[in-house]
Amino acid sequence: MKLLSIVVPCYNEQEVLPLFYDKITEVMDGMKTEDSGLDYELVFINDGSRDATLEGLRKYAREDSRVRYISFSRNFGKEAGMYAGLEASKGDYIVVMDADLQHPPEFLPKMYAYVKSGEYDCATTRRVDREGESKIRSWFARKFYKIINRISQTEIVDGAQDFRFMTRQMVDAILSMKEYNRFSKGIFSWVGFRTKYIEIKNVERAAGTTAWSFWGLFKYSLEGIAAFSTAPLAIASLLGIVSCALAVIFALVTVIEKLCFGNDIHGYPTIVCLILLLGGLQLFTTGILGQYLAKTYLECKKRPIYLVQETENDLKKTESEN
Repeated sequence: MKLLSIVVPCYNEQEVLPLFYDKITEVMDGMKTEDSGLDYELVFINDGSRDATLEGLRKYAREDSRVRYISFSRNFGKEAGMYAGLEASKGDYIVVMDADLQHPPEFLPKMYAYVKSGEYDCATTRRVDREGESKIRSWFARKFYKIINRISQTEIVDGAQDFRFMTRQMVDAILSMKEYNRFSKGIFSWVGFRTKYIEIKNVERAAGTTAWSFWGLFKYSLEGIAAFSTAPLAIASLLGIVSCALAVIFALVTVIEKLCFGNDIHGYPTIVCLILLLGGLQLFTTGILGQYLAKTYLECKKRPIYLVQETENDLKKTESEN
């Protein structure tokens, strides 16, 4: 009997959770009918939701023995949610997917077939369009993938999603990377393994609203660049060389103008411009260094990636005592 663990990070998903549960159980029960040697568990991660998500997970855990959940003490972010789910999973195969049905459960049989064949260690979906997104957001997303693939040795496929069907071996490799500042899109690529990309069209949320704002995605992209490239550090050195070269050229031009043409040297505007230019460059490069130093500082603290407040075992224990 092979066990499939389905890891589902949740943050304020009370509206879509019933839809997801009905759909995933329908698809998985169908897969069990086709393959009698397959069983599954649902591992939900409540990432500090402020709505009734936790109450919904408690309800499903009471009614369905295949449902497990981990509830964080606060919101730690989706990266922590995925890591916690992978760490808690017991399956021979593990799926990571969102609860908003933007990762269609209907693709699970196809993904299972690819991985079960032994030809691939991972099957994942890749968006071929960004229908429904704003043009500005889509433009920045495409530019991010181009930039990070130019400056990083780890290839991150444009449009690749966190919806992944993986072997236990691949998941164990991911869990061995215990870094605090996590960027799973890069980690999935960095660990390697044979991956099958399935092209799909963009799917809108079934209900509720996304927790990802434009600013949140922008900060997340900076996390990815800092986690998988040291190229920004080289920018500081490059800007220093360029500014020195410009200073030498400017000094030579000034001397030539004075000696050869007798032009007056206007000091005040020149000094102000140079101060602003060099001050801006220094602050910019110091900011880059500060970002990497901040990441190092957080890693050195060795804080836990997440903290658990409640699981389905705590629920059962409390109810049995009452």
